[in-house]
Amino acid sequence: MYSEKVMDHFNNPRNVGEIENPSGVGTVGNAKCGDIMRMYFDIDENGIIQDVKFKTFGCGAAIATSSMATELVKGKTVNEALEVTNKAVMEALDGLPPVKVHCSLLAEEAIHAALWDYAQKKGITIDGLKEPVDDIEERIGDEEE
Repeated sequence: MYSEKVMDHFNNPRNVGEIENPSGVGTVGNAKCGDIMRMYFDIDENGIIQDVKFKTFGCGAAIATSSMATELVKGKTVNEALEVTNKAVMEALDGLPPVKVHCSLLAEEAIHAALWDYAQKKGITIDGLKEPVDDIEERIGDEEE
């Protein structure tokens, strides 16, 4: 059973679309379930995320976590965005069924992938940012340990 917030973000997703000439774009997927999430950032000269958009191919939970993740990082600095975890996304949605936790991992990894792309383009290092994975299955084992 999904929470009202999950259903709201699925039925009325926020920040859907693309950003032309994004500061950073990150694409991640989950080969096991077929979900693919792409996140676009527009980051200003002060390192603040002015705009964020997403495109997700996946289930309702994947769309809802994408939508919520964009809401959580919009207006934040790159360092604050880096601190948005899958647990924060799940809490903001009032939880997810255990079988859908991987969707929140996808959202966290998409944020990191977009930040990684931004850092690569700018030639900067963001403390604590690790190179993203293409398939979150590589990280799911880490979460379960």
